[in-house]
Amino acid sequence: MPNVLVVGYDDSSAGQRALDFAAERARQTGATLVVAHVLEWSPYSFLTVEELAERHKRREAELTRAQQAIVEPVLGKLHKAGLEARGELRYGHIADTLIAIAVEVGASEIVIGRTGESGITARVFGSVAGTLAQAAPVPCTIVP
Repeated sequence: MPNVLVVGYDDSSAGQRALDFAAERARQTGATLVVAHVLEWSPYSFLTVEELAERHKRREAELTRAQQAIVEPVLGKLHKAGLEARGELRYGHIADTLIAIAVEVGASEIVIGRTGESGITARVFGSVAGTLAQAAPVPCTIVP
């Protein structure tokens, strides 16, 4: 069974902690890293044909920018450090999308950084960490 770690990365300090942890684990175990960056997006919106076309253009521009500014630099550093890594860049609900990626790549673990969000938003809508802890099909490591 391949050893694949999916690491949720968003260029934040929490994302960097998760990446550092996953990189060290990959170094120790020979695992492949899948650096997953998810752009949050909700499909639940009623738009005209023109608005949909404009939204699609914006999404394409956001994906290109995220690929160039976030994913490619991280992959370059990981490859330079001798680690096997690839990127996944998607739109969607973060926890659901990380779970989907983990299933698709046959991951043995999902690694994310804890942001410390504990306010009313997290209680009403749930946190990424909470959702992953309840719904992920593989073990999750939440890096403080």
